[in-house]
Amino acid sequence: MAFIINGAAGRMGRMLAEMLPAEAIAARVDPALANDPAAGTYSSLSEYDGPADALIDFSHHAATKAVLDYCLARRLPAVICTTGHDGREQAAIEEAADEIPIFQSANMSIGVAVLADLARRAAEAFPGADIEIIERHHNQKLDVPSGTALLLARRIREARPDAEFVVGRHENGKRQPREIGIHSLRYGSEVGTHEIILSTGRETLTLKHEAENRALFADGALAAARFIAGKAPGLYDMRDMLG
Repeated sequence: MAFIINGAAGRMGRMLAEMLPAEAIAARVDPALANDPAAGTYSSLSEYDGPADALIDFSHHAATKAVLDYCLARRLPAVICTTGHDGREQAAIEEAADEIPIFQSANMSIGVAVLADLARRAAEAFPGADIEIIERHHNQKLDVPSGTALLLARRIREARPDAEFVVGRHENGKRQPREIGIHSLRYGSEVGTHEIILSTGRETLTLKHEAENRALFADGALAAARFIAGKAPGLYDMRDMLG
């Protein structure tokens, strides 16, 4: 199998390319790269029309339309690894999934997928518990809260349909019973840590995932690309891949 890496000059794109043997890279695409078919590099997706089994997008959510248009025209499966999509971009992803297979996850870590499932189960087991999510990232991260924190909160809300997300509590007033607090810390070169605290007042359960190396996100993206290649049209996520 061979994959197109979009955003190949970025940190994650470079890491993914380093992990793969040359024959598994159909093309590396990024505006920062020169058009050099002999080297397999292209400045835009439109420059490459060769074979591929799927596209892995590690660029930026602003490129969503260009990625979807390209994949739709070629009927090519897409793995969306970017986060921070606005409503229009997300709607476009969901519409495109009617015609091509798309894998989308706010976090490509398999460990985070397991954490999300554990969080939902814990919320079911402790229906009256206070729940707080603390997420830590490096000081250059743009989105607050992180896409992963929102992923975790949404999975918890499957067990608490009436829950309200409270991001960065900053005013006076006591905590409401059904709220899910989300707190974002930004410092240094922190790769990514997500912690979920559930407390009943009699006992406290803490669930935590620490990303020690960004290579884990490339691992997950590659697993997703292999999973989605050849699938029927639809929007897939980690739960589909892990069964």
